[in-house]
Amino acid sequence: MERQKAWQQPLAVFAAFVLFFSLLFYGDNKYQAPPPYGKSGVLALNEDNLRRNNPVFLIDGWLLTDGRAADKPTYIGEFSNLQRGDLSVWPHGRARYQLTLRYDGTPQIVAVDFPQLSSWYSISADGKELAQGIGNGWITFLLTSGDHVLTVETTSKSGYYSGMYYPPMLGTVEMLLRMRSIRSFAYALAFFLPLVLALFTIFLWRSGGSLSRWFGILCCCYALYIFRYFVFLFSMSVVRYWFLAENLALYGLCFCIVQLTALASGDSRGKAWQWVRGVLSVLPVLLITLCLMIPVLPWAVYVHSRLTDSYYIVTFFCAAFYAVKGIKGQSWEGRYTLTGCLVFGCSLLANLLFSNLFEPICFFWQFEWCGLFLVLLFGAMMISRSRRLLQENDALTNHLEEQVRKRTEEINGLLNERKAFFSDLAHDLKAPVFATQSFIEAIRRSGVGVDTELRSYLDQAEAKQQEMARRLQGLSTIHELDKIEGERVRISVQEMLSEIYAAYHGEAEVQAVYFFVEPLREEAFLMAQPEKINILFENLIYNALKATPRDGNIHVSACIEDGKIRIVVADTGCGIPKEELPFIFKRFYVGANNRGSGTGLGLYIVHGIVAELGGTIDVCSEADMGTKFIMEFPQSV
Repeated sequence: MERQKAWQQPLAVFAAFVLFFSLLFYGDNKYQAPPPYGKSGVLALNEDNLRRNNPVFLIDGWLLTDGRAADKPTYIGEFSNLQRGDLSVWPHGRARYQLTLRYDGTPQIVAVDFPQLSSWYSISADGKELAQGIGNGWITFLLTSGDHVLTVETTSKSGYYSGMYYPPMLGTVEMLLRMRSIRSFAYALAFFLPLVLALFTIFLWRSGGSLSRWFGILCCCYALYIFRYFVFLFSMSVVRYWFLAENLALYGLCFCIVQLTALASGDSRGKAWQWVRGVLSVLPVLLITLCLMIPVLPWAVYVHSRLTDSYYIVTFFCAAFYAVKGIKGQSWEGRYTLTGCLVFGCSLLANLLFSNLFEPICFFWQFEWCGLFLVLLFGAMMISRSRRLLQENDALTNHLEEQVRKRTEEINGLLNERKAFFSDLAHDLKAPVFATQSFIEAIRRSGVGVDTELRSYLDQAEAKQQEMARRLQGLSTIHELDKIEGERVRISVQEMLSEIYAAYHGEAEVQAVYFFVEPLREEAFLMAQPEKINILFENLIYNALKATPRDGNIHVSACIEDGKIRIVVADTGCGIPKEELPFIFKRFYVGANNRGSGTGLGLYIVHGIVAELGGTIDVCSEADMGTKFIMEFPQSV
């Protein structure tokens, strides 16, 4: 069943294209247009022919005159060059195409559109030259009742098209301009769409694998080939030699088609593919060489034409071979790539088989339609791939968010357990630590057996006991700080400074220290937990009170600098030795001035609170020159 389903969708696509080409053959084909038809140099038409939706296609009835024939009846598209099958004759030269328009009706201004004239041309009506150049030709004239002689003279020296190969169209000016606008819009879309796809997906050429890379190259080749329409439409200076770029683009398309089918089938490394790739690489070089030799060797144009046809046939059979070989068990991308490439190969074959039987009126040739289908398929694949990547990214993001949430819960649990452990440890150790101090004091008071050596041991034990007591006090302090879990609130800096002054100026007066708080000149706010702000300034100001002698100063100030709140706590105390400054914010570090009473946690806690609020803290100090702590906090809007 799976194998059957693998075939059903590609076959449905293939059948849809067969139906589409059948409708195209009858609905957008110059050679299936209704009469009038020319004959023996004359085309008779009337007003009704000019009123219908489609123009009159001047295919039949022309008389050709060149170096080997005079007034030879022909139809446009019968011969691609002036050689006309005779390999001993030069394919280039001068030619004249003549058709008499026999009109029966009221006078009307009409236009004639001559598409893709690869030779230098001169177009006349009733002996009056109306246009000349190379590229697309366009004339307008007054069509009155009677006969009007339309003459096209061409001169060619290079290329494999010579003379007039694509049938001109006659109709009202409005009708032909409308048809040209529709056709120009269609070709502009077909040019820019693959080019944009190739440019926007160029980053996938490495990361997206060979399939993406070759699809991108196919888009570039297709855009280059489609550009030929505008080269002829605007009669660009390169039009005379554009057949070389056109051929290279078409050969590149064929090579990409076979490469893609081989990749999609999973057989791009086999020996058969190595042989096919060699042939497909050598043939374009030979074909381009033949193009350049056409002006020198008369038979080169015929050999080039046959080899080009062979190249199309090889492309078709290679695409069919790899499509049949690899269409089973592939992903939808692989199956549709194979199907699209096979359809393109079939369109090349149809273009060959229906030569002089099909030419589009408004839109594209068969293989141009299929090339556009492949480009759209590429776009759909890129959209599908991007959508799949987004879905995978969303799933991965959700998974990571879930993992982060679980990990966060685990870490929070571990932190809470650690906090509880240290809290319990501090609580349980208080009794034996203070009991030890009591025993030491009891031994000292008794004096029994206390000699110099024992007194030294007791001093050491007491110092260790006091150090242990300070550590336990620090653990208790950290535990109390960790218990503050309230949300941050918007705190006015002005009010905060007022509260600091009210809280500490009394203690400063008792110690005969002058305590100043400089108010902020403009209102500002910061986001914080009030309890932690209190702990922050409590540690800084008590440290300052300890370090500042009588008649000293403690100064607290705040300002706004570079959009941040800058708070400075300065004193005129003993200062901090230069060698201690790098360590003062470390946990349990006690400076020389505080060895007897410090816990080594005050400034550590200050640093932690400042960092938690997204701020920074710095210190300026010298021994006997006072200390200045400088803090900066982000403002709250």
